[in-house]
Amino acid sequence: MASMKLGSKTDGFHRDDQTWHCTTGLPSDVTVEVGEMTFNLHKFPLISRSGLLEKRIEDLANENGSVSVLKLNDIPGGAKTFELVAKFCYGIKIEMTSLNVVSLRCAAEYLRMTEDYGEGNLIVQAEAFLDEVFSSWTDSIRALETCEEVLPFAEETHIVPRCIDSLAMKACADPNVFNLPVSGQHDTQNQGAIILWNGISTTNKPQPIGEDWWFQDVSFLNLPLYKRLILAVESRGIKPETLSASLIYYAKSHLPLMSRQSSFDHANHVNPGATVSIPSEADQKVLLEEIVALLPNKKGVTSPKFLIMLLRTAMVLHASPSCRENLEKKAGAQLDQAVLVDLLIPNTGYSAETLYDIDCVQRMLDHFMSLNHEAALSASPCIAEEGQFVGSPDTLTPLTLVASLVDGFLAEVAPDVNLKPQKFEALAATIPDYARPLDDGVYHAIDVYLKAHPWLTDAEREHLCRLMNCQKLSLEASTHAAQNERLPLRVIVQVLFFEQLRLRTSISGWFYVSGNLENSQNPCGNIGLPKNNASHQINSKDRAEGVDGMKERVSELEKECLTMKQDLQKILKTKRSWKIFSKPFRFREKLQPCNSKESCDLKEPEASANGYKNHDNGDMPQ
Repeated sequence: MASMKLGSKTDGFHRDDQTWHCTTGLPSDVTVEVGEMTFNLHKFPLISRSGLLEKRIEDLANENGSVSVLKLNDIPGGAKTFELVAKFCYGIKIEMTSLNVVSLRCAAEYLRMTEDYGEGNLIVQAEAFLDEVFSSWTDSIRALETCEEVLPFAEETHIVPRCIDSLAMKACADPNVFNLPVSGQHDTQNQGAIILWNGISTTNKPQPIGEDWWFQDVSFLNLPLYKRLILAVESRGIKPETLSASLIYYAKSHLPLMSRQSSFDHANHVNPGATVSIPSEADQKVLLEEIVALLPNKKGVTSPKFLIMLLRTAMVLHASPSCRENLEKKAGAQLDQAVLVDLLIPNTGYSAETLYDIDCVQRMLDHFMSLNHEAALSASPCIAEEGQFVGSPDTLTPLTLVASLVDGFLAEVAPDVNLKPQKFEALAATIPDYARPLDDGVYHAIDVYLKAHPWLTDAEREHLCRLMNCQKLSLEASTHAAQNERLPLRVIVQVLFFEQLRLRTSISGWFYVSGNLENSQNPCGNIGLPKNNASHQINSKDRAEGVDGMKERVSELEKECLTMKQDLQKILKTKRSWKIFSKPFRFREKLQPCNSKESCDLKEPEASANGYKNHDNGDMPQ
């Protein structure tokens, strides 16, 4: 820590309880009272250095004509600072440091200790030392902290803005390039430590200092000074990511709800007079609102995890609606980077119905969709087919991630018995159909919701099931849905019907490939071109293996079809029978290869005649 020694005389003061006495041997002719402390001094040393004291003492002498009692209760720094000023006036040795220079400079200004009252007066000495203080990061931080005690006077003497500009310049500079003195950095990091290993002496290279080297130091500043420093740093063009990281560090240091270790390391701070105290809820509310206002507006600079942490804290502290709306929009814009645990925001207040704040998640999702929905549409939405994207996957990736996130959130909140179907449906329907490559996630959420709400009517169940597209269920999900008694029967029928279509399409595809394979074995027809015997044997062998493979696949598909029919019969035993089952699930007794398209096509009119319409759009059977 930088210091400057002033004066040459040995200490000529001694303290008796709340009174200071000068030991020069001459009787005191002026008494100065500063708060509860009394100083028995002499007129001449004081009036020779201070314009204010000269005028005050002269005025009192004219009034009383005897020993004067002068009160200086409003002097910057109080009795502790005036003690140093009095010693300076007597020429007694004092030490000026970064911890007392601000109060001394303010007191010197208050007492008008200019060069008119002696060469090398206190104002000049303090200004010279401040220049040295501003050249050091650590000393500048200490000086700025002490400005809080004499803030109005420090502002008048322009110490605060000069100190902030000095710190802002250093924060924006590279400490590795300019070798800035950073608090907490030991000399071993700058000079290299000698390490003995196996008898060999080596020297460590100094470790580079990261961009967060100044976060902890400035976190000890009070909010007004920290805010001014952040604005000064921002005006100098610091990266938004670094600025946001500093705000996160400061918020976690002063908001107990943001971090369990709120600010216990403050006790080890460089200022020995600092005390650790938890701010009141009102102060925390003001601090949080200021932090939110200072956050950079650039997307992606602040993580959604921290934004949602701030949002939770804002709800607990009852921050202003504009503050919460700002956080919701910032978090919603980056919803594709969030994880499920981030969205599990507990509902606050006694009137809350659900365990988690569904409305807050809905607002964040709406904001995300307003920013990304039009961009996805303009890039021509892709078609999900067997879980594969066709079209513009780069554009749809954020939507797809959010769709998966929302489906997981719905499954997490679905067991809440107080969750109304309307809120569940509104949240699920916000995601467009093309954003989900598969509907397994939303089906799982619906199933959990139906299990937790067994009192729903059939109409409400069917309305919920409209949220999923039965054509976009995986084989595993379709198998589960076909045996799920919680689903409406019409939905089960639709799942089975689409599985039947998928089965028929697969069989037709195998026979189509088989026909092409047969034609490829004899591309020249009966022209009678010579063939290589070895090649003919290999082709015959490949053909036989291909046919055997197709037969095995057809056998597996027939078994799957038989299983589906058996599941359907079980359902019919427990539910009412329907006439619509007669034709759609009628399978041929024996599958024969076909030679023409007409004989191979499935009879779709039969399905349409039984009430299945608009299957490409995933509509429910009529």
